[in-house]
Amino acid sequence: MTLKLPAALGTLCAIGLALVTSTASAQQAQPAVIYDMGGKFDKSFNEAAFNGAERWKKETGKTYLDFEIANPTQREQAVRRMAERGANPIVGVGFSQGSAIEKGAKDFPKQQFAIIDFVVDLPNVQSIVFKEHEGSFLVGMMAALASKTGKVGFVGGMDIPLIRKFQCGFEQGAKFVNPKAEVFANMTGTTPAAWNDPARGGELAKAQFAKGADVIFAAAGGTGIGVYQAAKDGGKLAIGVDSNQNHLQPGTMLTSMVKRVDVAVYNAFKGTKPGVQSLGLKEGGVDYAMDEHNAKLVSADMKKRVDAAKADIIAGKIKVIDYMAANACK
Repeated sequence: MTLKLPAALGTLCAIGLALVTSTASAQQAQPAVIYDMGGKFDKSFNEAAFNGAERWKKETGKTYLDFEIANPTQREQAVRRMAERGANPIVGVGFSQGSAIEKGAKDFPKQQFAIIDFVVDLPNVQSIVFKEHEGSFLVGMMAALASKTGKVGFVGGMDIPLIRKFQCGFEQGAKFVNPKAEVFANMTGTTPAAWNDPARGGELAKAQFAKGADVIFAAAGGTGIGVYQAAKDGGKLAIGVDSNQNHLQPGTMLTSMVKRVDVAVYNAFKGTKPGVQSLGLKEGGVDYAMDEHNAKLVSADMKKRVDAAKADIIAGKIKVIDYMAANACK
């Protein structure tokens, strides 16, 4: 026996079912963040993204989805999996996820995406980039001001233009203070493994210290942990990156070049805006860190000089060369 409903009642049932389905979908829509190699507890770049997501969770009382990339082949799979689950927006952390986000955004045009440190020109993608060279200029100044030998160092992670951008800004800042400053520079490697090799970071730092450097800036993700340990062991100074890392080796961390990836993720979770957003000193996207852990290492005069340069960069009086724009650092 087949039960037939009156047409009007059938229509009402259909509408009710559609409303329930729509409400359920809205309730299930969660933002998602996909961390890159190194993991969300790398104490640096990925962890800054995690902190931003956690801040959003705490303030809203809502939950989010996340995934940690273990190998490069997982990037596209992770983006697709999040999109199929209805995540919105989906935030990719790091330039390496650029192609995966681009493909995902094309395949799921009704969902919103964000990518950090890369530009994807699509109507449903927000690209968030930073003026790392500006923040690196300031910590380069601090390194030269604190150095007693006139020699400072830089240890990068994976040898890519983005990390050369940090190096270029750092060198400019050091030479702004001391035109005769000598800057040693090494990259950890040419594969993603370079982001998570503390032992190699320590070796490179020790080699630079042996050549006379007494302050080293590490822009190398988890690899930087080895640099900071080497500085602590050798009674030298180190500079952290991305997150405020002053607390990792208090007393030998001169400062950290803070890159507000946390703010980028937090804002993206609140709502994406298609297009490119570039965050520098003026926008509060980069800066140098001061707290109780490095207060005794930074004199009032050092801070005054760095803050004056910061104001001049914001005002356009000091032009910091962007390695990725000029493809040169002279």
